[in-house]
Amino acid sequence: MALVEVGQIELDCERSGSGPPLLLIMGMSGTALHWGEPFLELLRADFEVIVYDHRGVGASSRLQGPTSIAELAEDAAGLLRALEIDAAHVLGISMGGMIAQELALAHPDLLRALVLGCTYCGGPGSALMDPGLLRRAAEARASGDRERAIRASWELNVSPGFAAGQQNWARFLDISSRRRVALAVIAEQSRAVLAHDTSARLEQIEAPTLVIHGTADQILPVQNGPLVAGLIPGARLELLEGVGHLFFWECPERSAELLLAHAGVHA
Repeated sequence: MALVEVGQIELDCERSGSGPPLLLIMGMSGTALHWGEPFLELLRADFEVIVYDHRGVGASSRLQGPTSIAELAEDAAGLLRALEIDAAHVLGISMGGMIAQELALAHPDLLRALVLGCTYCGGPGSALMDPGLLRRAAEARASGDRERAIRASWELNVSPGFAAGQQNWARFLDISSRRRVALAVIAEQSRAVLAHDTSARLEQIEAPTLVIHGTADQILPVQNGPLVAGLIPGARLELLEGVGHLFFWECPERSAELLLAHAGVHA
């Protein structure tokens, strides 16, 4: 990865593959590594894939005080411009999907097509994580046992069957251990997520939009998918049955197929 100057900060970014540009925007507490090589390798065959770490994450500039989803969207816009990319296909997942919503609203010229995965728009009808599950995750983080905290996150992010696979878990543990995200950064990202509400503005999104959501998502329940898709003019909804929050881990081939088809129609 390489540092790219974006306004007053630097973002750690990697470009790979060939084809039309595809910007991937990661979610809360995630890093560029969390996209996973199986998914990225499939995308590289058809796209120039651009991944990066948010401010406060990895080698990107430190987070200085509070942030917001709108500020993180400006980071994404600034990164595309710094890379001299006129317009890109954009996939944002979870918090990254919220960032992608703000990006599409503030900078419609930068998007060829938009894919929103396992995300949330705020407002009536939306839903965040069940409070009991949230407490479980918080208790694991507060335990001081890093592997326990990562395991709790893993079990919340994927379906039970996928979580039980030892190879899957080992890969996630390795990725999460190689590039850690500070608790203070996660706390600021969480505050930004809680303040996010684009529900009254999604009708203004011009980019052709695909919404993907797993029906077994415990982080952002599946009801968010139809809600987001219903608020964006012409958006198409794809529900993945029995799949958890990290749908691109559980179904990398299907996820890549959906992106390629959506990008191809809206080239």
